[in-house]
Amino acid sequence: MAQSMVNFRMDDDLKKDMEDTCRDLGMNMTTAFTIFAKKMTRERRIPFDVSVDPFYSDENMNYLKRVISDIESGKAKLQGHDLIED
Repeated sequence: MAQSMVNFRMDDDLKKDMEDTCRDLGMNMTTAFTIFAKKMTRERRIPFDVSVDPFYSDENMNYLKRVISDIESGKAKLQGHDLIED
């Protein structure tokens, strides 16, 4: 089977972390990307969920800004509580 070279850019820290993870799994990055490409091609989809963390939604960011504003202005009534430890 003919082989093709595929090049792309990645953050240095991410690359190192991925290389470490691949090594822990007993493979290299080429094998990991090949597994990804085969699964994506076979299933005709990205083989994992791609979503946005709802924490960073505009609605939640606006809510958090309002809460911070209320705390800074003294409008919020804060109460102490015991932390629950497992």
